Amino acid sequence: MIKGPATFITSAPRLEDCPPATLPEVCFAGRSNVGKSSLINALVNRKNLARTSNVPGKTQQMNYYDIAGEMYFVDLPGYGYAKVPQRERERWGRNIREYLEKRETLHLILHVVDARHNPTALDEDFMYWMASNRMPFSVLLSKSDKISNNKIGKAKANVRKLLAEMNIEVPILAYSSDNKKGIEEVRDLIFEFVEE
Repeated sequence: MIKGPATFITSAPRLEDCPPATLPEVCFAGRSNVGKSSLINALVNRKNLARTSNVPGKTQQMNYYDIAGEMYFVDLPGYGYAKVPQRERERWGRNIREYLEKRETLHLILHVVDARHNPTALDEDFMYWMASNRMPFSVLLSKSDKISNNKIGKAKANVRKLLAEMNIEVPILAYSSDNKKGIEEVRDLIFEFVEE
């Protein structure tokens, strides 16, 4: 269980704007509007710590949250269909890549994918890129309350098969930010990686 206060620290457009690398970091990645901010709120049991939006591409910088002085949660800008100029999207991509490759205190990347849909080509590319760069990551299937248990099982099997084809084996968990099902397992996973 995450004990103690969770507070927003800063928005960092680039690696050099990030806070001093003194705490372990867990970052949340995925396409725009997949539910990364809602997941952060569910994990810390707060409604509005991370601002959620119906407008894709609202998070344009790396948003840092101090979790009880134990770790940072980092909400990354979503990739995909954000209505921003191509040049801006490429800049985000470069900044995020640099953060993921060079941040020494990054312990885990939580790659959030909508359980109701197959991973997109961008999701697949990102998984392959993380695995190629030997980054510790896990795939989280969001919005699992919107589909049946049978479909959740199929969604997990789908992702497992996709990853196996790329020779990747990582944890795959399903959760719902609304009814909190699976949130405890996500917390356990985070602590497993942070306390290594």
